[in-house]
Amino acid sequence: MAAITLHTNRTLPSLLHTQTPKPTFSHNLSLISKSSNSQFHGLKLSNSSNLSIPSSASAKTCILAKVSEGTLPPVFTLRDQNGKTVSLSKFKGKPVVVYFYPADETPGCTKQACAFRDSYEKFKKAGAEVVGISGDGSESHKAFAQKYKLPFTLLSDEGNKVRKEWGVPSDLFGALPGRQTYVLDKNLVCRLVYNNQFQPEKHIDETLKFLKTV
Repeated sequence: MAAITLHTNRTLPSLLHTQTPKPTFSHNLSLISKSSNSQFHGLKLSNSSNLSIPSSASAKTCILAKVSEGTLPPVFTLRDQNGKTVSLSKFKGKPVVVYFYPADETPGCTKQACAFRDSYEKFKKAGAEVVGISGDGSESHKAFAQKYKLPFTLLSDEGNKVRKEWGVPSDLFGALPGRQTYVLDKNLVCRLVYNNQFQPEKHIDETLKFLKTV
């Protein structure tokens, strides 16, 4: 039988309580895409993209909406796809559907914009205007609107100032700009807030359904 040698400088209890080193995780998860422009429902990634995961406290902060049903949203003046300035007050006197979306030309946002386009006559019949807002510039909006023949206004919120003022919640721990739709009445009071990041077309169904009741 082979002899077993136990070194005297390592006691049996110390051997039993030897801890396996715990893995360490970085707060930044690096998302590596196969191509240089991966897109996921509005999230544009490059090979060097980093997704920052905030603390639980900051994660809670990003889901608290400032504009809710029965409130007057903050006013704004932004440039449209033709470079003209448009103020929220312009739409007073009729219902207006204001939808915030992540970015032009992403799969989910394209589906949503085209769904609004295809139902645009129904919105007009309900006496409502449709306004899309994202952080893209006017030139991007113009190309997007021309490519998909969008008949409604797209506003450029570069720097996401209005998005922040309205308290539009983000998704994926703050990495993905939120997709949220507001229906304002003729006095610009918010009457409906609808959020659905991954079913873009549902925004059109829900807003039309609501407009039939007002």
